[in-house]
Amino acid sequence: MKRSVFVLAALLALCSCGEKKESGEKSPTRVKTQVVSSGMVDNTQTYVGIIEEREATAVSFTGMGVVKRVLVNEGQAVSRGQLIAEMDDTQARNVLAGAEAQMTQANDALTRYGMLHDNGSLPEVQWVEVQSKVAQAKSQLEVAKKNLADCRLTAPVGGIIGTKAVKAGETALPSQAVVSILDISTVKVKVSVPEAEIGSISANTPTSIKVEATGGSYQGGCIEKGVEADALTHTYEIRINVANNGRKLLPGMVATVRFVSAGAQSDGGKMVPVTSVQKKADGSLFVWTVDKQKTAHRTPVTIGHTEGNYILVTDGLNKGDLIITEGYQKLSEGTKVAY
Repeated sequence: MKRSVFVLAALLALCSCGEKKESGEKSPTRVKTQVVSSGMVDNTQTYVGIIEEREATAVSFTGMGVVKRVLVNEGQAVSRGQLIAEMDDTQARNVLAGAEAQMTQANDALTRYGMLHDNGSLPEVQWVEVQSKVAQAKSQLEVAKKNLADCRLTAPVGGIIGTKAVKAGETALPSQAVVSILDISTVKVKVSVPEAEIGSISANTPTSIKVEATGGSYQGGCIEKGVEADALTHTYEIRINVANNGRKLLPGMVATVRFVSAGAQSDGGKMVPVTSVQKKADGSLFVWTVDKQKTAHRTPVTIGHTEGNYILVTDGLNKGDLIITEGYQKLSEGTKVAY
C-alpha cells in the first residue's frame, strides 16, 4: 500500500514538472510588419480639406433701382449671356424717349441748316454749333440705350448660382452683388499644412482625395502653395486642383487628403516608415527584420532623405524584406514574433 502511494506521488511530480516546463516557454511577441518595396507609397499622414470653387464671379447692376424679378435660384446652372434678373426700367425708358426726341430734332436742324451752309448763306460758326448739337444728342442717345440695357442683368460667365443676395422688390445699389456665379468645372481642395511638412510638397506631388459626401475618390492635380504662414497655427495653405466631371463636388464639402511620395528607384533605394529606423548606442542605424522562421533580427541600414513620413534606405534592405513597423519596443535579437 505504501509503495503504491509512493509511485502515485512520483507520477504526479513528473506531470507537474512537465507542465511547468511547457508553461515556461515564451509565446511569440505580437508585431506589425511591412514588406519593403520601391516606387509609390502612401504617406500615412492625412489632412482634412475643404472644397472650393475654381472661381467666383459677383454679378451686379451698374445703376440703382428696384429689382423687378430674379429669374434664377441657388444651385441652378446658368450659361453665359443667360438673363438673371431685371430692374424696373420705367425711368430708363422715359430717358431714352427724351434722348430719341433730341436726336430727331438735332438731325432735322442739321438737314435744314445744311442747305443754307451749302448755299453759303450760313456762318461757319453757326454751322459748327449745329454739328456739335447733333454729336451731343447722339451721345445722350447712346447713354440712354445703355442705361435701359443695364436694367437687364445677364450672366457674364457660365457656372452654378452660389448665393442670391437680392430679391424681387428690393432696391439694388450700384456694384451690389445680386448673385454669385461659381465655376466648378474644376474645383480646389484647400488644406492647411504644418510648416515642418510644407517643404516636402511640390506643385506636382501626387495626391489621393476622398470625399464622403459623394462616396468617391479622386486624383489631385497641380498644387498651388501659399507663401505666407498663419501667425497662430504656423500652417501654410495649399490648394489642390481636382477635375470635377459631372459637377458632383460642391464648394464646402469636406475632403480627406493623402499625399503620395515617390520612392527613389534610380539608386535602388527603398522607402520605409521613419519610425521603423532605430539607433544603437554607438549611433549606428538599424531596422528590425523578420526571417522565414519568424525570428526578429537587427539589420544595419544606411539612410537618405525623408519624404513625408517615409525615409529612404539606400543600403541594407532588399525588395521583399519584411520589416517590423510596430511592436519592436519589446524585441531583442532572436525574438520569435507573430504578425
